Amino acid sequence: MAKFLPNARNKGIKISAINIQGLSQPHLRRLVMLWRRMTVVALLAVGIAAMTGSMKATAGENSSSVTFYKDVLPILQKNCQTCHRPGEIAPMSFMTYKETRPWAKGIKTAVVSRQMPPWFADPNYGHFVNDRRLSDDAVKTLVAWADGGAVEGDAKDAPSPVKFVDGWSIKPDMVIEMPQDVQLPATGTINYKNILVKVNFPEDRWVVAADLRPGNNQVVHHMRANVRPPDSDFMRNAVPGVAYDDGDPAMGRKDAGIDLLGKFNPGLGAQDFSLFESAKFVPKGSDIVFNMHYTATGKETTDRSRLAIVFAKNLPRYRYYVDEGPTAGNLAIPAGDPNAEVVSEMTAQVDTQLVYMQPHMHLRGKDYEVRLIYPDGKMQTVFRTKWDFNWQIGVDLVKPIPIPKGTRVIGIAHFDNSANNKWNPDPTKLVFWGLQNWEEMQNCFMGYLIDPNFKDVRNIFKRSGPSLLPRSTSGPALSTLVIK
Repeated sequence: MAKFLPNARNKGIKISAINIQGLSQPHLRRLVMLWRRMTVVALLAVGIAAMTGSMKATAGENSSSVTFYKDVLPILQKNCQTCHRPGEIAPMSFMTYKETRPWAKGIKTAVVSRQMPPWFADPNYGHFVNDRRLSDDAVKTLVAWADGGAVEGDAKDAPSPVKFVDGWSIKPDMVIEMPQDVQLPATGTINYKNILVKVNFPEDRWVVAADLRPGNNQVVHHMRANVRPPDSDFMRNAVPGVAYDDGDPAMGRKDAGIDLLGKFNPGLGAQDFSLFESAKFVPKGSDIVFNMHYTATGKETTDRSRLAIVFAKNLPRYRYYVDEGPTAGNLAIPAGDPNAEVVSEMTAQVDTQLVYMQPHMHLRGKDYEVRLIYPDGKMQTVFRTKWDFNWQIGVDLVKPIPIPKGTRVIGIAHFDNSANNKWNPDPTKLVFWGLQNWEEMQNCFMGYLIDPNFKDVRNIFKRSGPSLLPRSTSGPALSTLVIK
């Protein structure tokens, strides 16, 4: 059955498994963008009647004693306000009682069904610092509050407000902004853009946190901030502030070893690199390159995005380095396949430690798994997660996982390219790797700890196994994996 997304900005936009496949690519991309921002609303509206009985039983007998200021607001501050505040991805704010009260029943539905806060990692594989799952006690408190009439309580019981610095989730030491607006068309495919910002860091710096913010969150699908060291040929001939398409000759070829200083994805938030006495390294003379994925919204507009960073106060014990992880640039997903398997691999060239993972796929993605095959042949699953295009979340490990030299890192993904996937742009097509949403990707951004004096970051890992195979009509699948 068709549904209407409940938002004033897109009244009358009807979605269904039938009519979505008749949309043009620009309209499809716009709809996905709107859906990403409306996921919370849709979830809050589903299943209330069916779940009422079980939730009332959960609430207990003291629902009326639970108040917003004393019991609910601390939970919202800790788990919700990062997204549920003005200017962020969530479509409603939970900063005050007046803003939150109308959503009490919807909050109850979302937390009991475990749809909110968004978290998809399987708890049987890994322990994570940023695990967003609510405790059972927190769920019971929110349910009791809703069932007890969503009582306001005494404002004197409220905790101190969380301080968000000028819209940031961190207190920045430095903010780097694009030097001019990027002009964006109303319709059509917008190729990935690269914008050079001449920072020319006056000395070597270590960065312990970073936060990327869209200037126009209606058009920014995702973005990255790359460190361009002074010896790099990448964008050497680029004019600062000009938005170049990927592949433009003026950009030059992106060098291996270009580090990723920050990312913006739905639900990702600021990144902390300091968990293990670690930090990102920015060499003296470096500049920043914004890599932007924009989506047309139906009207001409502009964007000028920003990066905030926090510098380390002391020299770190480890250098924190991020790359794109195991990557299946040779992927092929057959038309109509509801569970297409794609496997990628890379092999460690030095000893390192894994501390962060963030899978990446597009609209057909279903799930992702990371396995390690150690030099002695032992295989271990270290991460497994469902995939939701609307919430591209990274996980920070509680404890680093040692990756000895010779260890193979395996990425295993499944895709739904069938007509049953309502977001599938075209289930009749054989799908290959591509930058746009109607194409596909399979990789997993990974963060590692390395010696601060280690310079050869271009050769920490090398692609191997299935990732080196020629493209076929499907896969590569697990059957191509060689276990010695």
